[in-house]
Amino acid sequence: MFASVPSGAPILVIDAESNDETARLARAYGALVLVRPWEGFVETRRYALEYVRTPWTFMLDADEMIDQQLRDALLGLEPPSDVDGYIVRRTTFFVGRPIEGCGWGDESPLRLFRSGVAQLVPHPAGGGAADVHEEWRVPGGVELLHGRLLHDSYPTLAAYWQKFHRYTSIEARGLRPTAAAALRTIGVALARVFWLYFGRRGYRDGWRGAVIAFASAFYPVVVLFKAVGR
Repeated sequence: MFASVPSGAPILVIDAESNDETARLARAYGALVLVRPWEGFVETRRYALEYVRTPWTFMLDADEMIDQQLRDALLGLEPPSDVDGYIVRRTTFFVGRPIEGCGWGDESPLRLFRSGVAQLVPHPAGGGAADVHEEWRVPGGVELLHGRLLHDSYPTLAAYWQKFHRYTSIEARGLRPTAAAALRTIGVALARVFWLYFGRRGYRDGWRGAVIAFASAFYPVVVLFKAVGR
């Protein structure tokens, strides 16, 4: 992560009282490190934005890197006055390979934005009020920034299922299920498996695509059952 950031760029890191080498490595790269207890994804990002002193902010997760083309684009960027943000194409790796289908291959999150106007909005995939799957929004124009984010969050199947369990548990705490919602969610999940695998070309990723299509489709169902079991 740190090695991919353009040389000389100011770096702000929020460390949720980690017990690894994150804080030390960040400081070695010249980052300002703020340590605080974990209070959720949305609250942590909003907290970080309060300490940004530059007119523009680029948000980078710990499991992401910037490729050379994106690094060059950031260094040479001169935003017009009517643009408040930039989306960036993202390549996500799953058990060692980049994924093309299931909607993962065409992700373009908003990651560069004017610091004073951006707002963060959660979008829980299972419904409810959990502060997960958040996205940045800006009031003005948005353009594409060339290059890619390289997202390597699932090096093994075990790592993927660990995150799957964590996120579905978080969402379950913010959900109040009903019988009607349960039936609707299960029905949609069954149809969505085929849509992700065939319609969104998950088959191009082989067994990885099959796992992602099934897990993504039934994610809301797992959230629902965890909420019922609370």
